[in-house]
Amino acid sequence: MFALMIFGGLGPWTGVEIAVALALVALLLAFGFGGDRFVRALSLRSPVAQVAVSTVFVLPYVVLALADGIFQWRWFAVYTLVPIAVAAALALSAKVDTEQKGTVFDYAVLLLLGLAVDLRWFEPAWPNHLHAIGKIVLLDAGLYAFLVIRRLTGTGIDFRARWRDWKIGLRELAYFTPIVLAFGFALSFLHWHSRLPPWWLPLAWLYTAMFIAIPEEIFFRGWMQNLLERRLGRRWSLVVTAIVFGLSHFNKRMPQFNTAFNWRYVLLAAIAGIFYGRAWRQERRVAASAITHASVDTLWSIWLR
Repeated sequence: MFALMIFGGLGPWTGVEIAVALALVALLLAFGFGGDRFVRALSLRSPVAQVAVSTVFVLPYVVLALADGIFQWRWFAVYTLVPIAVAAALALSAKVDTEQKGTVFDYAVLLLLGLAVDLRWFEPAWPNHLHAIGKIVLLDAGLYAFLVIRRLTGTGIDFRARWRDWKIGLRELAYFTPIVLAFGFALSFLHWHSRLPPWWLPLAWLYTAMFIAIPEEIFFRGWMQNLLERRLGRRWSLVVTAIVFGLSHFNKRMPQFNTAFNWRYVLLAAIAGIFYGRAWRQERRVAASAITHASVDTLWSIWLR
């Protein structure tokens, strides 16, 4: 959490905010390190009860909003109903799609969660320094629904990185590097900053992995590419997911590009998505693609931004 405050430029957090953030991160880590055992521990016999449990995801908003004096009933309704809708949709999907080929309900959930984060629909519910909390709430709700209720297989959500994950992740980084350097400098997207590695480089990498790479790799590779592969096959699921990943960066603001649609970012992110997807699909491991992703983002932010 120290890294979250320092590298996120967020300033000091209150004790309540830190406690809630730690609880949300702990749940994320429990899914990532606990695996099937943790999923089974959360499972209930009744589908209705499983959906009802998703109402707990309103609690972070309630606690923080009351503590900070910003509680609004409309946001209470949003953070109550959205997790319920996600859970109910995936419960229905699990019932009608036992072979897990993917249904319209699965993709509707991905669309809802993806647009909510990318278009910042729910950010007004939170103070600026707590926007990340709102995203982690949605991520945890999605993990609960996809893993506990939908029982989606092949996600590769296992944070216990193996040596082979590092080998695959760093290999894809090596493949991607000359391509992104060529395009990035040609498009004036990258700018070299000659400096020694800062002492906090490992912390910056861990922060990037935890709060950027892992959440995005869970969504785009563990959920989206995983589901699309069952309908489109390995090649086209990789391409389509990479394109969607690139488009999700269209509204990233950069001082040198005063444009509503940051096409340079979209292009380079889509290319990056190919290599992240390759890292994930080799052994269906989020850890491998997150290593590539976190390394790219960290190197860019320190030496090439």
